[in-house]
Amino acid sequence: MKTILVIDDSNDIREDTAEILELNGYIVLQAANGSKGVDIAQVRKPDLILCDTVMPEMDGYGVLSQLRKQPETARIPFIFLTAKTERTDFRKGMEMGTDDFLIKPFGEMELLHALESRFYKKEVLEQYYIKSLISLEKLTAGNRNEKVDLKTVIAGWKVKQIKRKQILYYEGDESSGLYLLLEGCIKTFKIADN
Repeated sequence: MKTILVIDDSNDIREDTAEILELNGYIVLQAANGSKGVDIAQVRKPDLILCDTVMPEMDGYGVLSQLRKQPETARIPFIFLTAKTERTDFRKGMEMGTDDFLIKPFGEMELLHALESRFYKKEVLEQYYIKSLISLEKLTAGNRNEKVDLKTVIAGWKVKQIKRKQILYYEGDESSGLYLLLEGCIKTFKIADN
């Protein structure tokens, strides 16, 4: 059974959402504000978090920011619950790493479909994580410093799908990480001064 953390300062919305989830076989944790939600997430590490955007003490953006900074909570799927429908709010959330938005009031089927979609995506990403770990172990076999833990090295990994002809980096860019190609091919070249 999957555990879902619902963070919302509205008792009615929080309890109604929890009831829907429990009736559909989920274990539900509840928090009435962002600070409590962060504390619960750090201790219990739920499978998914539903979080209101506007709350006292710490808003949803603060919750998301805190959880994305910590490797043990960074990959928990995160869905914002919001009454706001402005593009700037959506853009801010997406840039911070939220997985989805549900506009209040939302229906039971909309909620359940959002959860199923996030769980499927998480499963795919976990498969990429395993492939990455295996590939890195092969790459470093025999040359690896025993003190290096590859799981720690890729704890903050991000999977990106790169489109055809998309540029990853330019010559002279400072390194921002390690790219590990799992599928497909990539072209790299150097341009001469002339």
